[in-house]
Amino acid sequence: MSEGMSLRKAWGHLKTISRHKKLVGEGCFKVGLYRQGILHDLSKYSPVEFLVGCKYFQGFMSPNNAERADKGYSAAWLHHKGRNRHHLEYWIDYEAREDGHGVMTGMKMPIRFVVEMFIDRVSASKNYQKEKYTDRSPLEYYERGQGCYMIHPDTEALLRLLLVMLAVRGEDRTYAFIRKRVLAGKVPYEKEKLDRGTGKLRKYL
Repeated sequence: MSEGMSLRKAWGHLKTISRHKKLVGEGCFKVGLYRQGILHDLSKYSPVEFLVGCKYFQGFMSPNNAERADKGYSAAWLHHKGRNRHHLEYWIDYEAREDGHGVMTGMKMPIRFVVEMFIDRVSASKNYQKEKYTDRSPLEYYERGQGCYMIHPDTEALLRLLLVMLAVRGEDRTYAFIRKRVLAGKVPYEKEKLDRGTGKLRKYL
């Protein structure tokens, strides 16, 4: 095994990513995203991601953060984000401008991948926080990093609405809302209208 890797860490990493994949799969199946639930995060089992995860496994946070602290970048994350469309970083591109000098910005994500991103965040919070997890945990984690994300305003507004709804109404009602309304196209995918819905829910936080 390479330096810094051990059977204990490798087994811990395998259990962690497999449990996360199971949680995301269960969430995706609840809202009807069966294919995404099955295919979610398969690249984590590829050598370029899996071996890094084994080496930097700690159990309480992503190994990518530890690799980044060690090297100044995470090769595993760069590989992962370019192959998984539920990550907002996958959708960063140059904005279209006539002069050809557009700045990098977040593109508007398809709704089904925003939903998978939401479920991914919920599952990651459960996986790392374990018994400390509450329905407010994913929102609190997201808000600690707010301002650092390069994300389309409409996409950010939809993600925030779902995180706030989870914190206020709980998982069952939020997943039912996603299945019956969000994925059915009955919720306007526009920042202005979504922000109004978030504002109404926040009164109960």
